[in-house]
Amino acid sequence: MSTEARRAPFPPRPADDPAPAEPAAQVEDEPSVFAPRRPLERPRETRPPVPEARLTTPPPPPPASARFPDAPPTRIPAETPTETTTRLRPVPADPAPAVPMPPPPAWSPVGTPAPDPALSWNAPWPVGAFGQPEPYEEPVRGLGPLARLRSRTGVAAVCVVLGLGLIGGALAGSWLTGGDGDGTADSGFAAAGALWHNVPVDQLFPPTVQGAGAGPGGADRSWTRIAVAPDTGCAGAFDPLLARALAPVGCARLLRATYTDATQTHVTTVGLLFTKADPAAMASLAARFRTERLDRRTDLLPLPYAAKGTPAAGFGARQRASWTVSVLTDAPIVAFAVSGWADGRTVDTPQPAPDAVRSGATSAPAQAGLGNEAQGLADRIQRKLRQTVSPATEKPS
Repeated sequence: MSTEARRAPFPPRPADDPAPAEPAAQVEDEPSVFAPRRPLERPRETRPPVPEARLTTPPPPPPASARFPDAPPTRIPAETPTETTTRLRPVPADPAPAVPMPPPPAWSPVGTPAPDPALSWNAPWPVGAFGQPEPYEEPVRGLGPLARLRSRTGVAAVCVVLGLGLIGGALAGSWLTGGDGDGTADSGFAAAGALWHNVPVDQLFPPTVQGAGAGPGGADRSWTRIAVAPDTGCAGAFDPLLARALAPVGCARLLRATYTDATQTHVTTVGLLFTKADPAAMASLAARFRTERLDRRTDLLPLPYAAKGTPAAGFGARQRASWTVSVLTDAPIVAFAVSGWADGRTVDTPQPAPDAVRSGATSAPAQAGLGNEAQGLADRIQRKLRQTVSPATEKPS
């Protein structure tokens, strides 16, 4: 048997089912040692095809009854015998209230919304926003400048009338109750002028006077009354020039008392001259003393009261060391004081008390504290006098 007979024949390949051709494998050429390597080419990616856009037919417009609720319904013709299918009846839409739609937003040419002008930085602020002060009053429409002027004039006139009414009521009440500021001042001035015969002497010149801080350097002082002169006129109580200066206010009564200090080293005479003048005359005299400095002249001194049998027995005109003169304007009174040594020593140049109490004064009266004696005792007597006048001028309730 031959070899060809032993082989089985292969069945033929059907013609209707051809085998798919397999892609040939990419075989790289053997690179040459002299040529550079080329990068392998990757297969290109294939994208799925984009489906074509289908054209859609727009829906038919709604019936007139749906678009216009108030319009009468459309009448549909009746069916004819030639029709074989029942026609669908349109269902009328329920009338709904028309809702206003907001206007479409403004669009810029590039497709972005345009900014609101009210939100701009340059937009004016509304009135009253962010604490901005509102106008004081809202102008009234229809009123011109003349009408506004008339209204303001009317308000001012009403205020004037009310003010005059209040003042008139106050004056009427003061007249009915008998109260008057000037009357009270006049009554106090007159009451002070009558103290010399209405008040006991111990109240005008207390037996003991305490002077806290009245001495040199703020030291305390204490004075004891050793003599009281009888109430007399002003003759022989002042130097001639001082008596001439006091003549315009007159002399109603003169009261004097002499004190000594706790050591009985100094003696001081205190006096109260009750004048016949009115407040205007007293004010004029006080102004003259102040402007001409009459209380600083050594030829205008009051005389002391030297009582026999007392430490002030040798207190005369040549023993005067320091003095002070005060013209009161709220009372017809001239208060004065003059001091000296109790041993009768003479003083060639007396020094006014305001100058002797100054810090650094080197005169003999200042070093001895005689200026403090005259000034301190005169101040305490004046305070006591004013305390006496105040209760006398108070009216019973």
